Amino acid sequence: MNAQPVLLRPETLSLRERSVPRAVPAEETISSEALLKGRREVLIQHGDRVYRLRHTSNDKLILTK
Repeated sequence: MNAQPVLLRPETLSLRERSVPRAVPAEETISSEALLKGRREVLIQHGDRVYRLRHTSNDKLILTK
């Protein structure tokens, strides 16, 4: 008898399921205004990397490496 390997994968979520916001306690929420402090762009250091958080003219936030 030959046993076949079984690949276990995490359950795949649809795009709609991924975009549903999860409940976050209010005390764990930080407003974008608190992060940006009136600026259009801030640098965020995470470990040994630096990320750029930009507030666009279309009122979107973009986080890039």
